[in-house]
Amino acid sequence: MSSADKNLSDVKISSSIDVSKFKFGIVVAEWNEQVTESLYSGAYQTLIGAGATRDNIERMNVPGTFELSLGGQWMAERKDIDAVICLGCVIQGETRHFDFICDAVANGITNVSLKFNKPVIFGVLTPDTMKQALERAGGKHGNKGDEAAATAIKMLGVKPA
Repeated sequence: MSSADKNLSDVKISSSIDVSKFKFGIVVAEWNEQVTESLYSGAYQTLIGAGATRDNIERMNVPGTFELSLGGQWMAERKDIDAVICLGCVIQGETRHFDFICDAVANGITNVSLKFNKPVIFGVLTPDTMKQALERAGGKHGNKGDEAAATAIKMLGVKPA
């Protein structure tokens, strides 16, 4: 089955991970708010559904997707945060701006994760159109926010003691 025909958010989280003992930071880009709010809702509901407590989920808004790297770093440098989920959406336009932003954010989030030795998850949509973004933010292709939260939980479950 091609990815064009399936819900990409059909992920399973091991019940052996005690999610209630972890604290999560979620950094949300305000740009493309219709999409990012849906991504946040998916991530939040996935964390709650897996056993996270409301008190152990902290949200930070940043102006746009480019700012996710620094917002993620601010969350990751905190000792009480176990994993950071970065949520944004960059829609392809007519200029190369898209390429520069997406590349910088992917590298920035990766570098933050490695610098702080904790999961910092790339939950950024990079679609061609708003329609595609909405299909991946709670539409027919699932919710990338769900996937990002599940990835954070899974990474905490595989981290060596």
